[in-house]
Amino acid sequence: MSLSDSAQAGTDRDRGTATTPSPGLDPAAVHPVLDRMLHDQNRLRRLDRRRPWLLDTAVVLFAAALSVPVLVTGQAPGPRDHMTDPTSLPLVAQLFFAAAFVVPLWWRRRAPAAAFFVIALFALAQWSLGVQMQEGASLAIALYSLALRGSIRTVAWAAGLLTVQLTVAVYFLLPVDNNPVVVLALVVGNAIAAIALGLAIRTRRLYTAALEDRAERLEIERDQRVRLTAAAERSRVAREMHDIVGHNLSVMVGLADGAATLATGKNDDSAEALRLIGDTGRQAMGELRRVLGVLRERPEGADRMQLSPQPGIGELDALLARVRAAGLAVTYRTTGDPEALGDGVQLTVYRIVQEALTNTLKHAGTGARAEVDVTVADGRVRVRVVDTGTGGRRPVAGESGHGLVGIRQRAAMYHGSVTIGPRGTDTEGGWIVNVLLDAPPAATGPSHGEQAS
Repeated sequence: MSLSDSAQAGTDRDRGTATTPSPGLDPAAVHPVLDRMLHDQNRLRRLDRRRPWLLDTAVVLFAAALSVPVLVTGQAPGPRDHMTDPTSLPLVAQLFFAAAFVVPLWWRRRAPAAAFFVIALFALAQWSLGVQMQEGASLAIALYSLALRGSIRTVAWAAGLLTVQLTVAVYFLLPVDNNPVVVLALVVGNAIAAIALGLAIRTRRLYTAALEDRAERLEIERDQRVRLTAAAERSRVAREMHDIVGHNLSVMVGLADGAATLATGKNDDSAEALRLIGDTGRQAMGELRRVLGVLRERPEGADRMQLSPQPGIGELDALLARVRAAGLAVTYRTTGDPEALGDGVQLTVYRIVQEALTNTLKHAGTGARAEVDVTVADGRVRVRVVDTGTGGRRPVAGESGHGLVGIRQRAAMYHGSVTIGPRGTDTEGGWIVNVLLDAPPAATGPSHGEQAS
């Protein structure tokens, strides 16, 4: 930024030889350096947030140190034939100009436009006296701060004003012996470089802030999506359990009413107790409808589908037949007596197998195979679905789809544990869904039939 430095640069002739481009550093050697630089940058940024006055003080002291050699030695830069020695000015004037280029930098972040215009004004006043001190560094710092934090319109005005000011200084206030066009191009280039650096860092910060904001919004949306998915799945499970409980209550009420009628015909004392059982069952059905009635709302046209009983383990054969028709080879094995499980457990097993095989169809590669194992023993049931697919991307932790959320929600109703993930075998790959549930036995009486309306 200094006019004298620019004039000296204009007279020098660089006559270096051409060199071949560097092949570049080894990435293994560059990465640690970059990591260290980024680490130091983050540390400085955190320190600056906690104590911003430290950096402001360091900048002011740096600018002040550049004025010390001029004040002490009288060795002023610039074309000596056309300039007044700064030491010829009164000491008060020297200190005044030195402070005018340093003190405004303290407010370069809070009021960057004011800091720049004050420094530019005193630089013009100094050049009018034919004196040049170390104002170049202060102007560059002020321009950088203005480009970093000021408005774009103010930056444009500052760049235009400084260009005019430097033109007047080069041609009239501090004429140079060398080509003035070259000198002017160099000093204006320094100003443009300071503005470009400030704008580049400003753009990078805005881009980083936009990325952070987008990542935060995506995380919020993901959490909301997971919660909505879990709520929808809980509602669906609640509807199915409402159907099962309603069906069983209907059976209980029917049996109690029939038994009460027979007991009345035989003058049995248990008739009144049986009638109370029937009345209590009807009351429970009414409360169940009132509490969970809103969950029974279905899309239009879906009422006819609810007339059939909820699927159980006996319907797994039909499900597997449909999956095989879709192109997935499935083997099915059972151990124990799955038919002895209650309706709710059977429905849970059916839905787990259904969701696991749906996931396999969506993500497994061509020629994949699946194995379904249902084991009932010691009051527990284990559902294990394994495939050998090596195809597309599978859901991962924190990115669960509707199916995986449904499996976990259903397993939680029976205090179950769920393991979902890659098989971990290098030879075949694939995916595994392993669910262990508490399995209460079915109550005595009919277990399937038409649902109560």
